[in-house]
Amino acid sequence: MSADTARNETQIDIMEATYRALCEHGYADLTIQAIADEFDKSKSLLYYHYDTKDEILIAFLSYLLDQFSIEDAIDRDESPDEQLWTLVDEFLPESPPDEHREFQLALFELRSRALSKAAYREQFTRVDRLIHDAFVDVLTAGIDDGSFREIGVEETATLLVSTVTGAMLRRVTTDDDVTAAREAVVDLVESRLIADGED
Repeated sequence: MSADTARNETQIDIMEATYRALCEHGYADLTIQAIADEFDKSKSLLYYHYDTKDEILIAFLSYLLDQFSIEDAIDRDESPDEQLWTLVDEFLPESPPDEHREFQLALFELRSRALSKAAYREQFTRVDRLIHDAFVDVLTAGIDDGSFREIGVEETATLLVSTVTGAMLRRVTTDDDVTAAREAVVDLVESRLIADGED
């Protein structure tokens, strides 16, 4: 199935079952049977649409990305600096719920597949570009209305993406407190981005 093909109700149900199974089992212990156990319909329907676990997971990543919209992530009625904090909290919440942490861990397990699988690399390239473009959109709006200083938008967005994704990785792979990473983002925003008089 092409990642761009319109999904029918059954395929959407499969994607939602995949999400639940990933949160429960992580990538390493995920099986098609585990997905089937979360799927209300016949297991044969899984094989009708997808041949392997990797095919399901690549389609799942594509599904997640298709759901993301900058318009859904932020409130356009808010000021650009408020929108920026919303994005930081969206991607790097201060105290994520357990389900959020479990899902982030599963996503990083999937990201490791990009080391050797081009299809995974393609999807995670889309992930990083979407996050980057969301930051670019907000930073540009903030410069235009005077909320942010004149800065290199592309470079700053890249720095924010690298900091946020690095902190997410540390959160799920170490016992270290990642508060310092959030504080680094806060410091970047407050000391370098916010225009004088906009505090």
